[in-house]
Amino acid sequence: MDTTETDIRKEYDALVETVKYHMDKYYNEDTPEISDREYDELMMRLKEMEKRYPFLAGSDSPTRIVGGTTKRTAGVNVEHDVPMLSIEDVFSKEEVLSWVHEVRQLHPGVRFSVEHKIDGLSMSIRYERGRLKLAETRGNGFVGEDVTANALVIPDVRSELSGIDGDIELRGEVYMSHEDFDRVNEAMELSGKKPFANPRNCAAGTLRQLDSRVVRDRGLSMYVFNVQRADDISYMTSHHDALLRLEALGVKVVPSYLCMTDEEILSAIDAIGDKRGELPYDIDGAVVKIDEIAYRDDFPAGSKYTSGHIAYKYPPEEKEAVIQDIELSVGMTGRINPTAVFTPIRLCGTTVSRATLHNQDFISELGIGIGRTVIVYKSGEIIPKIKEVVASKNPADSKVYEIPHCCPVCGHEAKREEDTADIKCVNPGCPAKLMRRIVNFVRRDAYDIKGFGEEYIRALTQRKYISDISDIFRLREHRDELIADGIIGKERNTDKLLGIIEQSKKNTPDRLLCGLGVENVGRTSARTIMRHFGSFDRLMEASVTELTGVADVGEITARSIYDFFHDDNMIRLMDELRRLGLNMEMDDSTVVSDTLSGRTYVITGDLKRFANRNELVEYIEARGGKVSGSVSGKTYALINNDVGSASGKNKKARELGIPVISEEDFLKESDQ
Repeated sequence: MDTTETDIRKEYDALVETVKYHMDKYYNEDTPEISDREYDELMMRLKEMEKRYPFLAGSDSPTRIVGGTTKRTAGVNVEHDVPMLSIEDVFSKEEVLSWVHEVRQLHPGVRFSVEHKIDGLSMSIRYERGRLKLAETRGNGFVGEDVTANALVIPDVRSELSGIDGDIELRGEVYMSHEDFDRVNEAMELSGKKPFANPRNCAAGTLRQLDSRVVRDRGLSMYVFNVQRADDISYMTSHHDALLRLEALGVKVVPSYLCMTDEEILSAIDAIGDKRGELPYDIDGAVVKIDEIAYRDDFPAGSKYTSGHIAYKYPPEEKEAVIQDIELSVGMTGRINPTAVFTPIRLCGTTVSRATLHNQDFISELGIGIGRTVIVYKSGEIIPKIKEVVASKNPADSKVYEIPHCCPVCGHEAKREEDTADIKCVNPGCPAKLMRRIVNFVRRDAYDIKGFGEEYIRALTQRKYISDISDIFRLREHRDELIADGIIGKERNTDKLLGIIEQSKKNTPDRLLCGLGVENVGRTSARTIMRHFGSFDRLMEASVTELTGVADVGEITARSIYDFFHDDNMIRLMDELRRLGLNMEMDDSTVVSDTLSGRTYVITGDLKRFANRNELVEYIEARGGKVSGSVSGKTYALINNDVGSASGKNKKARELGIPVISEEDFLKESDQ
């Protein structure tokens, strides 16, 4: 292979790894990191490379496999009677017509059904003699999960179909309406849980729940869009007629247009696109299907795609909004964070009215000001961002916004840091800094004081019960006052939280280090540092040189730690925390053995034997091993129960010759 071909192969392999990583994030983890459009562009690049260099494409190429695995969450795995494949995407109306003309050349009188491409997850339902027997997710296209119990509590799913002879299998899209999504997220926020990013993720996570009561309470919907198979052959003749017959039986079928001419097809696509902002659910395209089912097999689209269909993908959704206000907040470090508040708009299934403005440079570069009209879009279809200002709509008296050089919370001076775009409050006693510092300290991945939410922290700091981290552990001294004030609640709730705080003093020192908010020190590095030094006394006495001797601690992090623990205020704080009884020394009993010494593991996918990822991390570290977030040449093994999946991490491990092992394999190995 010459140099040029080698470079092409490297570029292709890197692209495949990227696409598979994002496939895994979207289909398996329900946590996409990029927008559908960005993913589509990556896939188009991949297809173009395979078209230009056919020798590149293997059977496991993302262009040839369905992007999903089975999760074994809601039920057991089940093999599909009819493969549940994807639909090939196109991105221009010219491509739509090119495909239509190809079909029409072979079948001149052909009809097409143009339908909403609802953004949810696919589910197939098998009926035997009119009774629902099995509901299954798509999974990898050939094997899915049995979700029958959950399907039965979806109002749109019929448990019985009277008037149908023999067996029939229907395929549809399970989704969550905007109304139900907003209701679920409101409940999540009220209970202190992280809200879902968008309706599709919420629907996917809900359908895979073990408890069908959760599915019923959250509220899922479903449109049937295809007859997969039927004993009654009349359902396998005209797709459109089959949907009409199902609708007459009470089945909720996907909205569609029956078309013959090019003009009718394009008009239907435009009509669906024009309604995007008005629909009670998300769509990400329009599906164009050959109506005569017998014709479909004449137009196969490869091993990954269903024959006889294409999907036109609409351009990314962007909308105009008017900036009504710019709010300023202060972070833990004193950084002033500007946020735009604009007229509410609906994007990608959620109502948005706020977007971060980052810093003054960003504001000035775009020309953002109160009263000005901006274009808003969603990054990764999750985070609202401002793209640009519509200058032609600027009011005559509007100005570019300037962040004031005084703290919006305490009123003290705020300065722009040299060589940065950050403007920070210089007052060390700023209440906003305090609240952020306390919130950071009590969070689950830090000191982990359960039930100590932001509302309590806000009230306690405002009422001067807390003015430093150490005050958290003195709240018991104010028990009667707290009950009388009702800040935490009545006697029972107050005593419960005070008891949790008292119990937390036994937490391991690495949690304390993580909670203190030392710059560049997170949960994993805090563990490594405390295991190295064993106690806070030794850590606080360490020089920068000694600190850089710790694995994964560089010069910048070492300097941050050294400066932090040589600050007079921090020295006083640590003395007070020690006096209050917080655990300052690592317990040697947490180190079980050194059987995994020198080994670095990466963890991905669902776990069976461990309750969560942190539990497995602690197990590995207690035996002298380490855990990393990404696969590299230093990785000893990748732990993934789905050993044969085509995820990005599995692919990377195989390329580097690193073993992919299950939890069972790992546990056998770690006990040796």
